[in-house]
Amino acid sequence: MRHFSSDNGDGTYRNPVLGADWSDPDAIRVGRDFYLTASSFHRVPGLPILHSRDLVNWTLIGHALQRLVPEEDFATPQRGGGVWAPALRHHAGRYWIVYPDPDRGLFVTSAEDPAGEWTRPHLLKCGKGLIDPCPLWASDGSAYLVHGWAKSRAGINNRLTVHRMNEDATELLDCAPGNDSGRVVIDGDELPGYRTLEGPKFYERDGWYWIFAPAGGVTDGWQSAFRARDPFGPYEERIVLEQGTTDVNGPHQGAWVTTEDGDDWFLHFQDKGPFGRVVHLQPMRWDGDGWPVIGDDGQPVAAHAKPVADEPLAAPATSDDFAERIGPQWAWQANPEPGWATTDSGLRLACAPGGTLDLRHLPHLLGQRLPDGGCRAETTMRLEDAPDGVMAGLAVVGDDYAWIGLARTPVNAIVICRISEDGEYMRGNGPAMPVPMLDDRVSAEVTVGVEVDADGRCQFFAALPGEEPRPVGEPFQAKEGRWVGAALGLFAATAGKEPRGGSAVFDAVRITAADAHG
Repeated sequence: MRHFSSDNGDGTYRNPVLGADWSDPDAIRVGRDFYLTASSFHRVPGLPILHSRDLVNWTLIGHALQRLVPEEDFATPQRGGGVWAPALRHHAGRYWIVYPDPDRGLFVTSAEDPAGEWTRPHLLKCGKGLIDPCPLWASDGSAYLVHGWAKSRAGINNRLTVHRMNEDATELLDCAPGNDSGRVVIDGDELPGYRTLEGPKFYERDGWYWIFAPAGGVTDGWQSAFRARDPFGPYEERIVLEQGTTDVNGPHQGAWVTTEDGDDWFLHFQDKGPFGRVVHLQPMRWDGDGWPVIGDDGQPVAAHAKPVADEPLAAPATSDDFAERIGPQWAWQANPEPGWATTDSGLRLACAPGGTLDLRHLPHLLGQRLPDGGCRAETTMRLEDAPDGVMAGLAVVGDDYAWIGLARTPVNAIVICRISEDGEYMRGNGPAMPVPMLDDRVSAEVTVGVEVDADGRCQFFAALPGEEPRPVGEPFQAKEGRWVGAALGLFAATAGKEPRGGSAVFDAVRITAADAHG
């Protein structure tokens, strides 16, 4: 929607250019087109694919992973697991993504059309704690892969390892089964002040091999560049982007891209707590010694002239009328099962059993990224054929969660608001609002929603038929999840593990930016 675009409409843009949780971005240019992917963690589908013509106005065109593998392992939410920082490249007429699952290894998928069907993921290297892979197809025909390490799984971190790779990214040539023979090319423990060196991206330019890599941690780290005449080093190092005097904390981990006109740019993230890791765009130039200078002499810019002029305003979709299908902005918390959702008249969610009413662990919660800077989200909903005990509604879900919606009782339906901490309902319930039943099977419609301010503070509201919306319950402070921002979600569920029937029907979900209403 237009109001979520960072394009100022006068030839300039403001940061962030992607104001939501597009974590660990990597991007490339092919012809006039830019493509970007990002971490998706436990969300399904995974590996989002975004498209732009100017690096500022982006649209979500699909996903490279329709289901997470191994499928049986992701039948329930694996919070903090799944798809970590991927790398996107174009080689030999195909688009390639190498991504890590920190509990299983490094995987490869590819496609001829980035908006089309991608191959089933191939396990390139098995092992725990292997993260942040990036391939390089060099100008001399050789190929390489660099990756980092997660201490939580591998017991080590702060170092980058390079392997030789075959041309079609199906095998690491110097890696025998059970014997990791890659070479550590950069050891952060040997660099003064370095910690948590990770997220490498591999490039080649003018006879130099470059590894762009962040260090220092997600919330307050920086971006470094390393260069060598050989892929295996030795590498020189320089910090090329850090917070400085700006309010952009931890600016790092992203992609170097070059426009058709030869101008260089750098996309990176900034951690914004409940809003996740938003994406900034920085100009990039080269100094007299051949090192990149990112932003305003190594500090992030808040605004700048656009890389490419006269492209229309765009942003990844948020609102959804569910006219023909569920929009690509939505994702499940686990691999979906048939029958969870249909779009015959609005969105119909089956009241499926999840074994829990803890929304953080409910597989069939359908969520999307919470917009940075605040928003208002609302929808009109009703229950159909729902037995006693069914609950459904609109939620904000991170490490804590809260929701507003309908609950079926033995005698009627009620609007309730629930705010929880650590899975326990704690406060802010507010008075239950009885909802008329149109007959024994169908409740009257009720409008529910939430207003989220720029700090992630949420106020839920509701309106019975013919009434104006009014606040319900106490305010709730949204929190980030496991490596992700909070999600704005829809759900319908019943306690226990056995199906009991019933569904919740949601009309269009309307999401507007905080400055678009008052």
